[in-house]
Amino acid sequence: MVDRVTLYGAPTTVADADAIADWLRARIDADVSVGGRFLDVHRTEALPERFAEARVRSPYDRETGNTMLGTVRYEERALDHPERAGGVLYDGLSVQRALNDALPEAKRDLAHLHVALLDRALATWGDHDGRWHKRVAVLGQPALVSVPGLYEAPAKPEAYYRAKQKHALLSGDAPPREVLEDRIEGAFLIEDDPRTTDALKGYVLAAVHLVETGEAFCEDERCRLFDAHYHEDLLRAQGRDPEFCDEHAAAYGASGEGS
Repeated sequence: MVDRVTLYGAPTTVADADAIADWLRARIDADVSVGGRFLDVHRTEALPERFAEARVRSPYDRETGNTMLGTVRYEERALDHPERAGGVLYDGLSVQRALNDALPEAKRDLAHLHVALLDRALATWGDHDGRWHKRVAVLGQPALVSVPGLYEAPAKPEAYYRAKQKHALLSGDAPPREVLEDRIEGAFLIEDDPRTTDALKGYVLAAVHLVETGEAFCEDERCRLFDAHYHEDLLRAQGRDPEFCDEHAAAYGASGEGS
């Protein structure tokens, strides 16, 4: 039983941890508080090397990590100055283990769930197809919710890829990202999207839901607990009214309350 949830913000992103916490308080029977950035609050000397070890080398290489001195130094700087970091993909399960180790032992009990909004891109390995897959959430203790993953993990609409291919055929190179974003405005989430906070709510609730029920996500695409693989489905699941399918509305309240 989850008695307490601490939600950690990601200050370099537009995600509003306080707004997510307010939404969560209205839907679960637990104390919900907001902490600072997890990587500041629970920073240890081991974290730079642990992040270096968790780096994904290649989309099709199961082995991870580069612990050369320069890489570890980069990870130190990324912890100190997160606004300068980016462009690196990490093994989400390895990062989760590192952050679990960073928690004081007395705070690892599942009765006190830690949910970290992160400004890092996370992935998990797919044994079925031998490649890494970007993820929005890696649930457990602590639960990790990747803000970049919200933009990058779900597949974009077909119109996006058609426009990208057409531009490449005509010009011979990839179009600037902002060109595609303008051409297909609103159809998917982009970096610093004002819809970010609302879209993250279901993933944070899923972290609690897993510990409470053993069920990670809902199969019903009409529910906020649905783990969407396409941006259209994500926007629909996280932005519709009612918020939940019938089963989860019973657990988390009828959703005429707004989001």
